[in-house]
Amino acid sequence: MLSKSLLLFLAVYILSDFSYGQKDKKFFRKDYTYIESVQSFYKIHSVARTWNEAKRMCAQEGAMLYYAENVEEREAVASFWNRTQPLMPWVFVGLTDQMAEGIFKTVDGKSISEVYSRWQRFQPDNHQGNEDCVHMDLIGTMNDYRCDSNAKFICKKTLESLEWDYNCNMPNSNYIYNQDIGKCYKLHTTPMNWADAYTMCQIELTSLAVVNNRMEADYLVKLTETIPEPLVAKQYQQGIYHVGFHNRFQEGWQTAEGTKMNVDADLWFNNKLPQNHYAECGSMFFNGRLVSSSCNMESFFICEQQAIPTNNTSTTEENEENFMQL
Repeated sequence: MLSKSLLLFLAVYILSDFSYGQKDKKFFRKDYTYIESVQSFYKIHSVARTWNEAKRMCAQEGAMLYYAENVEEREAVASFWNRTQPLMPWVFVGLTDQMAEGIFKTVDGKSISEVYSRWQRFQPDNHQGNEDCVHMDLIGTMNDYRCDSNAKFICKKTLESLEWDYNCNMPNSNYIYNQDIGKCYKLHTTPMNWADAYTMCQIELTSLAVVNNRMEADYLVKLTETIPEPLVAKQYQQGIYHVGFHNRFQEGWQTAEGTKMNVDADLWFNNKLPQNHYAECGSMFFNGRLVSSSCNMESFFICEQQAIPTNNTSTTEENEENFMQL
């Protein structure tokens, strides 16, 4: 007879196979492509950015700016690149000597001698003393270039580094799951205006939080209270958090996803819908009341993700019990 520990292992393994978008199925994000031969996920960004912006964008997506570990990975990515963006001449890669001239390091701290490198002739040359970031072309040759120039880039996520949040059905462990509401939330403490906050949530494949009832409002108040006030260098509106509703197009207050706002009047500041037309974006006071605010106002904000169905979020004990009944 199988031991209890082995039964538990089989229960978790078998039941997990019925969920979706998870590591076992080699899924990271819907906008990334998995390459089996190198067991990693890749996304080509076709909007050119500076090297530091590219690095930051990859990090916001839970990945890192691509560099090739070896010849095999370079060839696999080059094939993907040529298949999807054949007219793209070069990309920024995750190599730089910004910290110390001539000492090239990867974005995760490896020496260039530990990874793939094939410099073009007479490169790197630090032309005019201002070339600290690395380009790579389709055939795999590299040259140093200005970090403040704009280039397209590739983001990478290894299968080995993937950690899946089964409650939130996402590769992001920074979201907090609320079982009663059925949503996952993240409080962002880098102040942004409403449009940038909306964009940041979209980058994380989530959306600005929508407050539908008093229970959600009360929970978000508690969420803001549990996170220590961070040190922020620039000025921002304290005590107010951007959330997912607006009247930017003068079509009535609606959620960021385009549905009509339908909440009780007592959730609004002064117990009524805002009527002013100069404050067209939605925010939440520290006490949970909704209020209109200037779309240009910078403040903290909250993103949300709908949790996966209950039958995919069983506890370990429930998984074992279900398996024993099979």
